[in-house]
This record gives sequence, structure tokens and C-alpha cells, in this order.
Amino acid sequence: MIYESFSQQDTENIGYKISQGALAGQVYCLIGELGAGKTAFARGFAKGLGISENITSPTFSIVNEYIGRLRLFHFDVYRIKNVQEMEDAGYEEYFYGSGVTLVEWADMIEEIWPKDTVIICIERDAVQSDDFRRITVKLMTAEDEA
Repeated sequence: MIYESFSQQDTENIGYKISQGALAGQVYCLIGELGAGKTAFARGFAKGLGISENITSPTFSIVNEYIGRLRLFHFDVYRIKNVQEMEDAGYEEYFYGSGVTLVEWADMIEEIWPKDTVIICIERDAVQSDDFRRITVKLMTAEDEA
């Protein structure tokens, strides 16, 4: 599915809408360049889970936890250098736990994505406008893993 965003608020609204179908145990991987809107998407996603706390990117802490309709584990793996660091952070407890996991900069740890990961690519298109984003949502399938 492809969404178009013309503002930060649109991006948050799309995150909100997508979170409405979130289930425990799901992993959502956000991919996009710096400033693409990953954290704006995360704010909307969290709001859709009933989380009222201020959502910030956990760049230095690696993961933030929030409680809503489902527990949200919000990762930012920008500073992760290898999969071993994710293992040291105990990522499996989050990815395979009873909450929903949202990972910013997820393309940096693609080799450990679980089966049935929801991939969300946020792309800028300055030809449209500086605020325009194309948000592509895709469920990873067995063919994608091969």
C-alpha cells in the first residue's frame, strides 16, 4: 500500500491509521533517510495505540518502552554498528515479545528482521514539494527473504 503525505501531520496521521491494525508480536521496520519523517510516523503510531506520552527517537538509549493498548517498543538503531550490539541489547525479547516493535533505521539490521515484518519506507520527493513524502507499506514475505 502506498500513502502520500504533504505534511508532518499527514505522516503522523498515516502512522496512526496503520497502528489501528497492529497486533502483539508484530515488528514494523521504518526505512528512510535522515529527516524523512520516521519519528513523526512513530508519534502517530504511538498515538494510535493510545499512548499519550511525548514520543522521541531513542537514538542514545536504543529503545524506549511505552504502555498503551499494546506495549510499544520503539527502537532507533542508527548508532548500532552490528547485529551483536542488537543481541547485547536483548532485541529478541522485544521482537518476539507480547508488544509491538517499531524500528527506525531498520535497514541497518535487515538480517535479523523476523518473518512477517511490516516494512515501511518513507521517501522524500522534492519535485513534489519539500514536505511531500511517499510512504510505502509492505509485508515481508518468504520471497523477500530469499
